[in-house]
Amino acid sequence: MLTFKLAQRFSERRSRSGLFAFIASSSTVGIVLGCAVLIASLSMMNGFENVLEQKLLKAVPHASFTKVEGTFDNWARIVKIAKRDSRVAEVYPVIKQTAMLRSGDQFKGIMLEGIAPNGPHPSATEFFTEGARAQLNQLNTIVLGQGIAHTYGVEVGDTLELLVADKSSQQFRSPQRHRLKVVGLFEFGGELDHQMGYVSLDTARVIGEIKHGVSTVELKVTDVFQAPQVANSVGNQLPELVYVDHWMRTQGHLYRDIELVRTVIYLVLVLVMAVACFNIVSTLVMTVTKKRPQIAMLKTMGLDNRRIVATFFWQGTLSGLKGAFWGSLWGVALASALPQIILLLEQALHFQVLSDDVYFVSEVPSVWRWIDVLLVCCVAITMSAIATLYPAWRATQIEPAQALHEHH
Repeated sequence: MLTFKLAQRFSERRSRSGLFAFIASSSTVGIVLGCAVLIASLSMMNGFENVLEQKLLKAVPHASFTKVEGTFDNWARIVKIAKRDSRVAEVYPVIKQTAMLRSGDQFKGIMLEGIAPNGPHPSATEFFTEGARAQLNQLNTIVLGQGIAHTYGVEVGDTLELLVADKSSQQFRSPQRHRLKVVGLFEFGGELDHQMGYVSLDTARVIGEIKHGVSTVELKVTDVFQAPQVANSVGNQLPELVYVDHWMRTQGHLYRDIELVRTVIYLVLVLVMAVACFNIVSTLVMTVTKKRPQIAMLKTMGLDNRRIVATFFWQGTLSGLKGAFWGSLWGVALASALPQIILLLEQALHFQVLSDDVYFVSEVPSVWRWIDVLLVCCVAITMSAIATLYPAWRATQIEPAQALHEHH
């Protein structure tokens, strides 16, 4: 193709000039750095979303129903109604209550959750230490969050004192005291480690003075993003007044934050590429100015404006293609190594990027996807092509006779 070969010749001649070589290289390097950083940033957002779906939503219920007053005495009926919906994967009963944990002279407020170790139970048990779930069958035993155990120096086998408000009277009374043996730890790796404690349903009934029944029925759904619709649909079929809750209400701010940051990154993507491609405009304008006589001669030889535009289009797009290619390679490499790089920086500088007592994850995750790589490359190449329009138009305005007269 004539225009493609002309673009290559212009690029080769330009590379012999120190100033042109610097400007051309800076435009390509800018696109490489922009692509690499943006691919790594999008991969980090993918990582957070993946952790949210695959890890956090295993430790928290997708939807739950809590009775307005009292407990669900016939909770098996609630389970039967919920399972009619094909979008519901699992249903399990729990007893939730708040308590104050005492270890020596230290106190810690926790969320206590009673589960059925041998029956339907939350997926959070996957984060229990080995053998802990089986030992919960014993009365007055507890599986404690790893963060709580580490902060207060508690180990498996220790006995703790649990303080619970006395619900038998409306008058102010001293809290009830229960002694529980730690039979295992709950290690999620985020803020839940500093909040949760798990006991059996029988132990929870003793602590909460519940004769029978459960306080809450929780659901696990097949599609986590349909949890609000499933919760409302099942809740409307229940024969009792209940509080309807779902993860989008309790943890949804995390997902919305991730999507907001992703949208901002998309906007930054366009702006960064626009700035990087500005050097392409500068390079091509300088090329047009310097090559006026050559362009004039080509026009006298019959090269029409359409082919002149195509020549500069190829010249600018080639820079974009080089930048997008190398940028995507470096971006994928950076995204793959990002968790290890952050870990090395944390060890070298003695600081923690994500504190596990604040965030739901204690390390920076990264998952790169081909769709993000293709998106970044397409934007880079498109912006490079757009950057050629003005210089190409300038080249078509050259008058051959005037340009050749000025040259001589």
